[in-house]
Amino acid sequence: MSFSITTWNINSVRLRMPIVEQFVLKHKPDILCLQETKVPNELFPAAPLRAMGYEHIIIHGQKGYHGVAIASRIPLTEDHRQDYCKVGDARHISAVFERGGRRVRLHNFYVPAGGDEPDRAINPKFGHKLDFIEEMKLLKANGEANTSAILVGDLNIAPLEHDVWSHKQLLKIVSHTPVETEGLLEIMRRGAWLDLMRHHVPENEKLYTWWSYRAKDWEAADRGRRLDHIWSSQDLGPHLQRIEILKEARGWDRPSDHVPVTAHFDF
Repeated sequence: MSFSITTWNINSVRLRMPIVEQFVLKHKPDILCLQETKVPNELFPAAPLRAMGYEHIIIHGQKGYHGVAIASRIPLTEDHRQDYCKVGDARHISAVFERGGRRVRLHNFYVPAGGDEPDRAINPKFGHKLDFIEEMKLLKANGEANTSAILVGDLNIAPLEHDVWSHKQLLKIVSHTPVETEGLLEIMRRGAWLDLMRHHVPENEKLYTWWSYRAKDWEAADRGRRLDHIWSSQDLGPHLQRIEILKEARGWDRPSDHVPVTAHFDF
């Protein structure tokens, strides 16, 4: 049985619903996970998603900031939100679905960006990000009996050398500093998570999901970073068919600076 899941930092779901519809109508993932929705729950645009077959929607939003959502063609149960760092931000949501006789816990994350200065002494946003990462180290891929796990989202860290356009030039830039990259890799190690985006792609191959709005010609410059991730419990690795990064979406009308990333499985 085939199954697909997409993660996408949409950077305001109401503003960019036209490109969400454009993507969904063509690619039709079974589950769509969005981050940075920037809308309170009561104003989330659920109607167009339901019209396209996504009848099961779980949202955790805030006015103007953060926000995560799961829209699914498959029934969802066990809606859960965890308040990382106890500051009340809408940055995590999880649910359970079943596919091919398999029970799967799905986590959708929006990790803090961390501001511009990689020093928590002068930049509280960076300190918040590091604290968030520390709490994520407790999350286990195999934490529930008879349950597989998938973790997706904008984790705002490009952990490997070739997850950025220039490893040397970005070592002191937030999202690729050693304290961040080591922290993210430690989350994976402690939690027994499998980096599905690198499962079939060698670590020495460039892989990006984000291109800055600041670049005049983002495509020609191609100064990207892999900030968006799809992980799973080890048992799902053999079922991964492919990962698709839809780079062309960065050039759509009024785009997000992130593009959709889709994992295809055969359960």
